[in-house]
Amino acid sequence: MKNKHWSRVEYLHETVKNKNITIKGQHSYYSDCWDDGFETSVVRYLYGDEVSLQWEPLWEIDKLYIGDYVCIGAQAVILMGGNHTHRMDWFSLYPFMDKLEEAYIGKGDTHIHDGVWIGMRAMIMPGVTVGEGAIIAANSVVSKNVEPYSIVGGIPARHLKYRFEPKIIEQLLSLNIYQWSEQKFETLRPLLCQSSIDKLLIAEKQFIE
Repeated sequence: MKNKHWSRVEYLHETVKNKNITIKGQHSYYSDCWDDGFETSVVRYLYGDEVSLQWEPLWEIDKLYIGDYVCIGAQAVILMGGNHTHRMDWFSLYPFMDKLEEAYIGKGDTHIHDGVWIGMRAMIMPGVTVGEGAIIAANSVVSKNVEPYSIVGGIPARHLKYRFEPKIIEQLLSLNIYQWSEQKFETLRPLLCQSSIDKLLIAEKQFIE
């Protein structure tokens, strides 16, 4: 902890060990300055850690998928379904051991797509999909899927606005930016750090591998 500083981050492809977490690429990071790191402090209730790895699962394990170029702010939480054994449709919410298998209701896998920015102390609930290029405002609780290139915020998080006009978002998605080769991405990267879609489209069309 003494060597941590807010100017340094944890690159997920270097640190994640849980086989139920899939990290795409080598650029996604977590701002780990104020806690014990991504797997220990951010990802909650996911089978596959040092203790639960020894268990025989009673149900299909949910998975966490994180795309490339994802920025995860300090003290964010990604809540998985491993402990979701409180049945709201039962009279008792208590997770009695002999009823655990019946009590569990899976929410499915969680997907955080390429280029997403998750703000400080935001919480992503189980089974949510966050679309490409979306922004989750700080301290938000995301319980529903988030559209690509949109901004959501609040408790529960609601749609605030889109980052760009619908046509531009459609064009960005059609470019499949985060599927480009390393050479193409690096060549066109300066045009990703500006806001003229026309310049980007022209350069992409002219690019030859």
